[in-house]
Amino acid sequence: MADTSGRWLYAIARELDTDALAGLRGVAGAPVHVVEDAGLVAVVSAVDLAEFGAEPLKRNLEDLDWLAATARAHDAVVTTVGGAAPAAVPLRLATVCLGDDRVRELLIRRRPDLESALALLTGRTEWGVKAYADPDALAAADTPAEPGGQGSQGGKGSKGGAGTAYLLRRKAQLSAREKAERNASAHADRLHRELAALATAARRHPPQDPKLSGRKGWNVLNGAYLVDDAKADELAAAVERLGGEVEGVRLELTGPWPAYSFAGVEQGAEEAAR
Repeated sequence: MADTSGRWLYAIARELDTDALAGLRGVAGAPVHVVEDAGLVAVVSAVDLAEFGAEPLKRNLEDLDWLAATARAHDAVVTTVGGAAPAAVPLRLATVCLGDDRVRELLIRRRPDLESALALLTGRTEWGVKAYADPDALAAADTPAEPGGQGSQGGKGSKGGAGTAYLLRRKAQLSAREKAERNASAHADRLHRELAALATAARRHPPQDPKLSGRKGWNVLNGAYLVDDAKADELAAAVERLGGEVEGVRLELTGPWPAYSFAGVEQGAEEAAR
């Protein structure tokens, strides 16, 4: 009879305080347990493959309510593991193995990459910095005064003057907006360089869609920074300082987060899990 139970993977660690996992439940309310091999510990929970197998997962991931509930449960376990070990490699949502033996195979096969990731993450935390630019504020600062009161001679001359004035205004607005976009982009590049200088590693993610973020303006920087825990206050001070440099651009510091951006083993782990 085919096994209908899989293993949902949350994180991989070493020197994990397993007492911190007592009573912890993860995806679908299942209790978590650990699988050990190669000097590493994987935190997993049992899931029904009828819901969490490859094909059902594809359908379920399109259900936003299901996805939100599953993501919350996953992140809660990952966060707990991160606080119970010197370092933990978080695995992305929907990494599923076919059983504990397959989890052990994963630990053995991916051990060099996992060890490297754990060394990188030890004593460090991921922080996010987003920069939002107000297009109206940036454009208004460079928009020339509207021409007016010219060419009003009546008849066709009056219409021609109004049309010319409109075209001039429109051209000025487009030019100002293009310049605002260039300035915002250049400022975002400089922000990222300065923040990356405080980090061990840095990533620039694609800008967030305003419909998803709920924030107004252009998201010109969506950065992730792996920072030594001893430098967390320095990073916060830098964000506050840089956030006041350019009118119309504001910064938002978020975190600390599990270091998904710097785990570096997700794709290989998911391939090995299947």
